[in-house]
Amino acid sequence: MLNSQWLESFVVLCETGHFTRAASLLNMTQPGVSQHLRKLETQVGQSLISRLGKSFSLTPAGEAVLAVGLARRTEERALRETVLRDDPAVGNVAIACSGSFAMLLYPHILTAMQQSPELTIKLVATPQDEVLGGVLEGRFDLGVADHDPRHPRLEAEHLGQEELCLVVPHDVIKSPIGFQALEELGFVAHPDGFAYADDLFSLNFPEEFQGSDHLRIRSFVNQISQIPSPVAHGIGYTLLPRSGVNSYSGKDKLRIAPLPRGLHHDLWMISRRGRTLPARVSRIAGLIQSVSESLANGSDI
Repeated sequence: MLNSQWLESFVVLCETGHFTRAASLLNMTQPGVSQHLRKLETQVGQSLISRLGKSFSLTPAGEAVLAVGLARRTEERALRETVLRDDPAVGNVAIACSGSFAMLLYPHILTAMQQSPELTIKLVATPQDEVLGGVLEGRFDLGVADHDPRHPRLEAEHLGQEELCLVVPHDVIKSPIGFQALEELGFVAHPDGFAYADDLFSLNFPEEFQGSDHLRIRSFVNQISQIPSPVAHGIGYTLLPRSGVNSYSGKDKLRIAPLPRGLHHDLWMISRRGRTLPARVSRIAGLIQSVSESLANGSDI
């Protein structure tokens, strides 16, 4: 690495074309400027100037070093501007969360980017282990988790709770719905659905429910945005967090069936401990909080 002080002295010397004027601008003595030049030449291993009486011209090596010095100035100026300007409308933000929460959050993310053309937001729907690991590794600025990770290098803020919903076709009006009626409809399964069934059905149908592996499967969907689609067409029932229901475009064709005992999952926003969040990240953190509050206050379909 070229010594930054020697390099700056050389750039000023080239700009002024005179050792005395360069020394005055640098608040140095003329011998000090000459010393910086000699040290820089030693570091580069070549002469940087050719003396012509009291004037000088640059050697090819000197021209190359001057270009590096000018480029470094530009980079340092840009760095200072970036550090001093903590603008909530400028920069990159990376977020990780579940697929259902991502679907609910994404329209609000798009609005934020429309309002701020210099704001770039990366939203990744991923399993919980990847949410935590990605925040720890610095790949994500923020994560939305379904539990408090209690990790020494993570900050966790409780956002509230999200209801786990039993979703049936809109024309299924029997309330409360029984386990046998659900079996007749058939389960629209998905990767998280079996765990949801074990959690929710064991609470509400302890005598009839024998485990998710015994459910009658009507369909299986791996794409989060399409899980409610068979139900909206009158085919089966499914289990989803409320965010997955609220974000579905055809939710008017769905109904959330009440159960004697409800179940809620926690929502936690996580970030790296000890990091001062830039204004742009704090802005999106506030947006995530707002979306989470809408889930807690939402009404049944």
